[in-house]
Parts: sequence; C-alpha cells; structure tokens
Amino acid sequence: MAVAQRKSAEERREEILGAALAEFATHGFEGGSTEAIARAVGISQPYVFRLFGTKKELFIATIERCMRGTLEMFREAAAGLGGEEALRAIGSAYVERLSTDPTYLHSQMQAYAASDDPEIRDVVRKGYGELVHYVERVGELPPDRVAQFFAKGMLLNVMASMDLLSADEGWAKRLIEGCRQES
Repeated sequence: MAVAQRKSAEERREEILGAALAEFATHGFEGGSTEAIARAVGISQPYVFRLFGTKKELFIATIERCMRGTLEMFREAAAGLGGEEALRAIGSAYVERLSTDPTYLHSQMQAYAASDDPEIRDVVRKGYGELVHYVERVGELPPDRVAQFFAKGMLLNVMASMDLLSADEGWAKRLIEGCRQES
C-alpha cells in the first residue's frame, strides 16, 4: 500500500493560493467559495481558514500573488533592456499572457472590482504602484509616456476581458492595431 507523503503547511499554502487564484478570478471576492477552493486542493475548509484566517485574507493573498507574478513577468521581459525597448518587450509579454492565461487578467479585474473595501484597495494600490515604479525605473521615460503605457495596458485588459484580442470586429481590430503602434 502506497503511503501519501504529507505536505508542509507552506506547500499546502501554495496549492491553496493557486486554487484560490482560479476561483476568485472566475467568481470574484463575494462569489468565490472557500469550500470550492478546499475541494480543489483536497483539504478541509477549516484548514484553509487555519492557514489564511479569513476569506478576505485569502483573497488579499491571491491579489498579492497575482501582482507579484505580473511584476516578475515585467522583469523577465525587460531583462537587460531599457527605454522604449523595455516597454515594447513588457507590452509583448503582457499581451502574450492575456492571450494564453486569462487567470491573471480575471484576477486583476476582480481585484479592481473589490477595491471598494479599504483593505483590498490598499493591496491593489500597492501592487499596481510597484508595477508603475518598475516601468518608470526600467523605461527611464517621462511621466506622460509611462501613463500612456499603462493606459494601453488597461485598454488591453478590457478588450481581453471581452475576448476581443483576436476578434473579427473591425472596431476591435483598429483598437488593437492602435495599441501596437509606437507613440
């Protein structure tokens, strides 16, 4: 008979965060179920609460994970680059992620939607601020260019959330083309 190896609390925590990211990305903070998260990982719901305290603390941890993952993707894309070249690389990597892994996009959108809660808003602001600071550092560009970069990113988020990145609608194609053009 095979004996299952017991996982550490940190390993379980990571599994829970992965399941929570998917659950909250799909259903948001209010609609997300800690019971579904526990079931996805094969543990009891009380164990989820033992590791994270509350549903809100778990949601906040998923926001932090999502923002950290996005920042890491920015860093990897821009490694060794600077200025406009770095922004192009980050933009391309971001569009690739939006096209292939909608979980991060949906998680971000759910985080923004839940920002009426002051604790959640603080975490979202901190994470978004870290993205902005990184782009400012690596890009070494004026504030209007950094703002334009993030504005395009938010437009891409909205379009991706409507599944328009590869749509046939002419207006969507024109917006995507506009996002691809140099400013």
